[in-house]
Amino acid sequence: MRPRILLFAVLCLCLTLPVQAQEQPHVFRNATLYPISSDPIENGTMVVQGGTIQAVGEAGAVDVPDGAVTHDVAGKVIMPGLVDTHSHIGQVSGGDGSAALHPDVRTIDAINVRHPSMDRARAGGITTVQVLSGSGHLMSGQTTFLKLRDGGTVGELNACDDRPVEECGGMKMANGTNPQRESGSFPGTRARAAAMAREAFVEAQAYRRKKQQAETEADMPDRDLRMEGLVDVLEGERAVHFHTHRHDDILTAIRLSDEFDFDLVLHHVSEGWKVAEEIAEANVPASIIVLDSPGGKKEADELVYRTGRVLNEAGVDVAYHTDDPITDSRLLLRQPAIGVRAGMSREAALESVTLAGARMLGMEDEIGSLDEGKDADFVVLSGDPLSVYTNIQQTWVEGTVVFDRSNPEDRDFATGGYRVYDDAVQHVHN
Repeated sequence: MRPRILLFAVLCLCLTLPVQAQEQPHVFRNATLYPISSDPIENGTMVVQGGTIQAVGEAGAVDVPDGAVTHDVAGKVIMPGLVDTHSHIGQVSGGDGSAALHPDVRTIDAINVRHPSMDRARAGGITTVQVLSGSGHLMSGQTTFLKLRDGGTVGELNACDDRPVEECGGMKMANGTNPQRESGSFPGTRARAAAMAREAFVEAQAYRRKKQQAETEADMPDRDLRMEGLVDVLEGERAVHFHTHRHDDILTAIRLSDEFDFDLVLHHVSEGWKVAEEIAEANVPASIIVLDSPGGKKEADELVYRTGRVLNEAGVDVAYHTDDPITDSRLLLRQPAIGVRAGMSREAALESVTLAGARMLGMEDEIGSLDEGKDADFVVLSGDPLSVYTNIQQTWVEGTVVFDRSNPEDRDFATGGYRVYDDAVQHVHN
């Protein structure tokens, strides 16, 4: 009898699994919705289920499934989860001082996803982030795109559905003063820096050509991790995310992209306002930052508030980023607010931390707007997203709450200073 009882129990368990796996729908009512891809909706309704957005619209125009968990968010604002296109959270590191170019170095091997900075980003409404290594090299390594869902390993935070986390990212490059370092194998001038980058890509072209022309296994070149990283760039598998400030450095990055036909995203572009037309003509997007305090490197002296407006009006796709820890991840929404202060439209400013960033990561079909079928990544705010008096009350990733300001442990990440919440993060992850 025991085997029969066991078999019966197993069959019953199998029959109940689909029901248990069916996530209960959630409906959010009475909020002001900012879909980004369309006009704001007053007194809107949004339905999410199974990690995706099922419906968005005016109250009464949305079919709500039976048994849905209801959230009355009257007086609140809901907008897409923020996309931070440039961050260094998770104690990330990249190449060392042994060479100026490290296309083989992978940030996934140096991200601590249990670090408090990850929770600060969630508290800031960030749901997707590109984690890059530093800018002290001409090429400091392969970047990683992460979804800030709950998870204890970098693989669990993989932002790409169609490829493993090792392949989910771009390539970090830099020019200007940071990677010059007049010592060892580093360039001492801007001209030499550009020449070294060109030499590396020419070598990668030859490596790729040899692989393509190989007729037998014996003809194949030995595996070269440096070249593999560069070939990924040449074949469009990885976009180059290029740290650059001065107007002439910006144009150098564009020339490199033109010569070797790789996808390019410009980062920082402190003097981008000087060459806005050239950036627009090259059809290259710009991920920028604004700072509200003086200081920093000399080549960023002419970083001005109006850069976002000038680039946007020229036709450049513009996103803002934190460059955390340069700007705390909790303050990403301050960037577009400053942009609006300098004349940028509200529509472009809100898009700059959502859909524009998604486009720069090649993820615009999954994230960046409140549209049916997209990932249920969104934030609930107490008021106007661009107001200094507004705070983020909840952050949701794929239909799951990852930050809730009403939870005292989460609130520590929103309000605490450095090390104030170390005890809290230990409690959360233990």
